[in-house]
Amino acid sequence: MPTPLPQPERPGSLDHARYCAELTEQARQFHAVVRDADLGAPVPTCPEWTLRELTVHLGGAYRWMAEIVRTRASANVPDEDVPAFAGPGPETTPDGRAPSAEALGDWFSEGALLLVEQLLAAGPDEPVWSWSGDGRAGFWARRATHETVIHRADACLAAGAEFTVDQVVAADCLDEWLEIATSPVMWQYNPNLHKLTPRAGSTLHLHATDVRAPEGGGGEGAASSAEWLIDVGADGLAFRHAHEKATVALRGPVADVLCVLYRRLPRDSDRVQVLGEAGLLDLWLEVVSFG
Repeated sequence: MPTPLPQPERPGSLDHARYCAELTEQARQFHAVVRDADLGAPVPTCPEWTLRELTVHLGGAYRWMAEIVRTRASANVPDEDVPAFAGPGPETTPDGRAPSAEALGDWFSEGALLLVEQLLAAGPDEPVWSWSGDGRAGFWARRATHETVIHRADACLAAGAEFTVDQVVAADCLDEWLEIATSPVMWQYNPNLHKLTPRAGSTLHLHATDVRAPEGGGGEGAASSAEWLIDVGADGLAFRHAHEKATVALRGPVADVLCVLYRRLPRDSDRVQVLGEAGLLDLWLEVVSFG
C-alpha cells in the first residue's frame, strides 16, 4: 500500500451532488451496454477479463467504496468484509452455469445505488479513509465516477458499442488522472516512471479541441481549462493548465484524448493528432499507468 497522496488543492471540478448524479448515470449506461451483450466476450483493453468479470470488478468496487463511506472507515476495508463483494451470490442455474445476466445486472445496479445513497448521506466533507491524502467522502464520489467512465469505455469496446461522455466529465477525469499520475507518491511507488528521467526538461501538451472556455473565462468544471502541460523533471512530474509549445502534443476531442491517456485508444488513431516527438508520448504511455 503506497503512502497517502498529499492533500489536493481542490477535490474536483464538480460539486458533490453532480458527482453523485454522474455516477448514477455512468452506472446506468454501463449496465445498458452489458445487459444485452455477450458476458463471455473478452475485454480488449483488460485482456484477462471477460465482460462478466469486468462487471463484477466494478460492482464489487462500488460495494467496497460504499462500505468505507457507510462505516466512516479509518483504515482500508478488506474485500472479505464487504457484503456481496464478489458477485450476486451462490445461486446458479441447475446445470452449474454462472448466475444469469439478469441477476448480475441487478447486483451491479444495487451496488451503484448503495454507493450513491451512502455518498449523499455522508456529504462531501465527511472524514473517511482513502488511499489518497483526501480523506473525505467526496474523494470517493469523484473516484467512482471516473472509474465507471473508463470501464464503460472498456465495456463499449468489448460489446462493439459507441463510447461517448460529457465533455465536462471527461475533462475532470483527465484532471484526476494527471493529479494521481504526477503525484510525488507515484514517483516513489512506480519505479517505471524513472524511465522518463533521461527526458527531463521535456513537456507533453494535451489539447482538447472540442472544448472552449466561455467568453470572459470561467465556466463550469475543468472544461474551461481543456489544455494540460505535463513537465518531466529529473526527480518527478508535474502538470498545469497552460497553452505552450511542448516537446510533443496530443490533440483531439476530449473523450479521445482521455482514452489515449488511459490506453483505451491507440495514439495513432485517426481520431487524434500527435505533433512533435511521438517517442516521448510512447514512453509516457508505456510507463505511466493508472486504471
